[in-house]
Amino acid sequence: MVQISSVFKLSLDPQTVKQWKRFRSIKRGYFSAVFLVFLLLLSCFAELLVNSRALIVSYDGKWYFPTYSWFISGDTFGLDYDWETNYRELKQHFKEQDEGNWVLMPLVPYDPFENDFSNTYGAERPSWETKHYLGTDTAGRDVLARLVYGFRIALGFSLVLLTCSYIAGIAIGCAMGYWGGAFDLVFQRLIEIWNTIPFLYVIMIVASVVVPNFWTLVIVMVLFGWTAMTWNMRTSTYKEKAREYVNAARALGSGNARVVGVHILPNTISVIVTFIPFSIAGGIAALTALDYLGFGLPPPTPSWGELLRKGTQSLDHPWIVWSVAIAIIVILLMVTFIGEAIREAFDPKKFTYYE
Repeated sequence: MVQISSVFKLSLDPQTVKQWKRFRSIKRGYFSAVFLVFLLLLSCFAELLVNSRALIVSYDGKWYFPTYSWFISGDTFGLDYDWETNYRELKQHFKEQDEGNWVLMPLVPYDPFENDFSNTYGAERPSWETKHYLGTDTAGRDVLARLVYGFRIALGFSLVLLTCSYIAGIAIGCAMGYWGGAFDLVFQRLIEIWNTIPFLYVIMIVASVVVPNFWTLVIVMVLFGWTAMTWNMRTSTYKEKAREYVNAARALGSGNARVVGVHILPNTISVIVTFIPFSIAGGIAALTALDYLGFGLPPPTPSWGELLRKGTQSLDHPWIVWSVAIAIIVILLMVTFIGEAIREAFDPKKFTYYE
């Protein structure tokens, strides 16, 4: 009961309520956050919206769920074939037979890896008739499908990168700020030396030795991305360490771990929160840039950078470039608006009063 009541009191903390109200009052940041969360939820269930597998197949009075069956057992249409049914052709076949059988397809009946050269060889312009709503790329793959799955990969990459970088940066930064002295001085010099290593060259070397994958890129970028949060946490910890409540906690016998974890870290949460949206935007932009340069995720992984590279290789396919450019601009703008709103809402000067 004590733990539950403490959590409830924390959720109703007056300053937290004020910060939340302040965030909601900044309309462009608030609605950007709502829309981004909505897009994130949609991307989590992308297979139900963008997929070449049927959602439901009604055949001889029985219903089959190919997408669900594939998730569970890898089986499609309830039959164990070495090849997979082309559900778009099956839908047309049932329609021609007119025997009461039918197929329900997703809104975009293509997956991001499928090469569709049914109408033309190469890139196809956007068409509602073929349901390539944003056209296809030079490999005949649906642009919208690759945008949707590429968004999920890019956002997932950014969140994993953010989590790992912040854990390392916060831990080392707090230690530097709390203990100071020789420990702080040694780590400052190590970070300064580490920051002189060119990140792009390291990526090029890694890409020449092994084929980069999701986790390879995460590890390399975490190795070079933790220092930014370290400096911020070091400064914040230095400031908080000099506060009276820290001296009071020490006087009451609190150990170093309790002082840092219970007292200092919660009071630096505003610093952590305000940098999160900008770090997410940086992660998305970094992965897109690496994919564009050819040092990112291996093909045929859906990627915004790879799509952008294909679009810029020829001026005959402007719809590819515009689709990716608009998606990148919209997402990065929303994340920036959210970051500005959070920074404004968590600004301590807004809720500090002097008597």
